[in-house]
Amino acid sequence: MNKESMFYGAPPILFELAKELRLQETEAEKYLWQFLSGKQFHGYRFKRQHPILYFIADFYCHKIKLVIEVDGSYHRVPEQYEYDKNREHELEELGIRVIRFTNEEVLFDIDSVLKKIAKALSHENDKD
Repeated sequence: MNKESMFYGAPPILFELAKELRLQETEAEKYLWQFLSGKQFHGYRFKRQHPILYFIADFYCHKIKLVIEVDGSYHRVPEQYEYDKNREHELEELGIRVIRFTNEEVLFDIDSVLKKIAKALSHENDKD
């Protein structure tokens, strides 16, 4: 696997922005990262604030091409919602699956969030 394929041609400026975003994580992103970091979640390696194409994914597992997004309330604004849907479509065109959770789901129902992520991982394993 070469790095080019992992980032899908993301421009250098996105790597700088991703670095800044890692320093400004939301409470929900920090909390979820405690469960995903260091290959501790079912042995899969997730990256946080990972550039893909011209987007930055909150969390990404390249091995199974899975993006996890943690959305704040601004994602409910119609323009942002439409942007997110278009972004999801573009990622799906690359064979990348996207699952979304709200900040509230992560902070107040982490068990359900982790079960849904585990289900997505097992679904991908079933394809092999």
